[in-house]
Amino acid sequence: MKRLIDLQGCNNFRDLGGYPAADGRKLRWRVVFRSDALHHLTPEDVVRMRDELGIRDIVDLRSTGEIRSDGRGPLEDGAFHLHHLPLFDGQIAEPPQATEKLTLADRYFLMAEMAKDAIARVVVTLAESSAPAVYHCAAGKDRTGVISAVLLGLLGVKDEIIVADYAATQENLDAIIERLMATGGYQEMLEALPADTLHAEPETMISLLNQVRARYGSMREYVRSAGVGDAQIARLESRLLA
Repeated sequence: MKRLIDLQGCNNFRDLGGYPAADGRKLRWRVVFRSDALHHLTPEDVVRMRDELGIRDIVDLRSTGEIRSDGRGPLEDGAFHLHHLPLFDGQIAEPPQATEKLTLADRYFLMAEMAKDAIARVVVTLAESSAPAVYHCAAGKDRTGVISAVLLGLLGVKDEIIVADYAATQENLDAIIERLMATGGYQEMLEALPADTLHAEPETMISLLNQVRARYGSMREYVRSAGVGDAQIARLESRLLA
């Protein structure tokens, strides 16, 4: 099965299927996808998502401001169930340490800590979906990368595979950044961020996974601490693992 889905409007639309998980099982192909922004999709892309991939649920991790600025494009036509679950929405309070000293991995861990409720809702939404689903942000790297790490870690996927899935974004990152830089709001934001924000290096995800493990012991315990119950975890496993 092909992991990268070639859509005209997306640079980073990928299937999570096929990864080996816990107890000798694997993630099912064509059940859950990760992506960059979907508002650039063409009408042909939408038909492929709906008819070929069977997607019905779309989890939008972008902020309210991003949606207000960029919209949802052709997804407004009612063919999909849209779930707006922003990992941050509005101003984020500054952490005790100076933000300029935070690595990208530190920012991811801070996001995981501050957005626990939203992350739990994403996990539950994917568990309860009765059809293939996709979650996305703007680049499909940071917020989407954190959700992917949570999902894969929860399902027992090994660290090195989670890291490789994250780093795969690097292959398409130039095209992703070029498109973001062409948008006024993102250009201003990207120029203000540290240089390591514009990369998807393996070391970043390794550090995030280590920080989660040091604080919670495992990704499963992190998800439980966010409020996801064992029955919902079992439902997610049933849907995504074979």
